[in-house]
Amino acid sequence: MDIKILEKLNAERRARRAAIVVTDMDEGGARLVRQGDPVDGELATAVARVLRTGKSELVQVEGRTLFLNAHLPNPRLVVIGAVHISQALAPMARIAGYPVEIIDPRSAFATPERFPEIMLHAEWPQDVLERQPLDSYTALAAVTHDPKVDDMPLKAALDAGCFYIGALGSRKTHARRVERLLAMGATPQQIERIHSPIGIDIGAASPAEIAVAVLAEVVRAFRSRGLEAKEAAA
Repeated sequence: MDIKILEKLNAERRARRAAIVVTDMDEGGARLVRQGDPVDGELATAVARVLRTGKSELVQVEGRTLFLNAHLPNPRLVVIGAVHISQALAPMARIAGYPVEIIDPRSAFATPERFPEIMLHAEWPQDVLERQPLDSYTALAAVTHDPKVDDMPLKAALDAGCFYIGALGSRKTHARRVERLLAMGATPQQIERIHSPIGIDIGAASPAEIAVAVLAEVVRAFRSRGLEAKEAAA
């Protein structure tokens, strides 16, 4: 790989941004396509597909054979709240390939005994997220049911464009949450991205069942990202 392309690719990796190295198999030339870069014609469709699936492909575009080598950040799940749902959700998410971090300032809940082998932060979310900002390859689930803990990371997730944002609570609880987020500067369009009540509707009752519903919604959001805008434009 050309050293300049490699340098640019490594910069995208460090910033947790997706990129594709497009190599012309006939002529040998290559270029880097970053997520969001303008791409025309048939190549645009192939690039969008590879960015969504994360799978590299050999494609035929306008009579040329191109290899699209995908480089996507590993999606991660940040959970706000060291509660019973989180105890079930963390190991499930890890099995599904989503590294998990739990954030909860309540040290009585955020303990290694309750969350073995899970990255745990017994701190306020704003302190953790200042060091480790959210990004578009992060899913955020807020499950403390406490506005003092949940609201700030929800607003941060909206601003960062997280691919999934979910919040525990009834519709009445969410209506009050919406008022607070609007007061914090969030737009109505941003707030529409929040999944609340959290999780796919499977009639979940126990913490473990709610965790299954949340993880299913996270996976669906990750695998379908970008499709809504494409369907709306069609």
